[in-house]
Amino acid sequence: VQLQASGGGLVQAGGSLRLSCAASGSIDSKIVMGWYRQAPGKQRELVVTFTTTGGTNYAGSYKGRFTISRDNAKNTVYLQMNNLKRDDTATYYCCAVRSGRPTDVYWGQGTQVTVSS
Repeated sequence: VQLQASGGGLVQAGGSLRLSCAASGSIDSKIVMGWYRQAPGKQRELVVTFTTTGGTNYAGSYKGRFTISRDNAKNTVYLQMNNLKRDDTATYYCCAVRSGRPTDVYWGQGTQVTVSS
């Protein structure tokens, strides 16, 4: 599975960005995708993922500001980010896991989001 993330950039606080992650390769219904992020000097952390039952799992306070969606026909997952804050500055990574095989984890290359004041 190959993941190509895009959509990052520089945005002012309060602004919005939409990240995209296109998956290719051995994609099937068992692949579950989501987004993580890593701020400078911090560990990578969960933002949101889809669940194996088709729901979503948001971490922390992202729900309400961030929204995950997908286009199955395009094997693409999106992360709409609204009301961005300076603390949202990070590298955002797309992740795919094969359900039932937790060692099958795939990462995209990351896309940088920088929020200025």
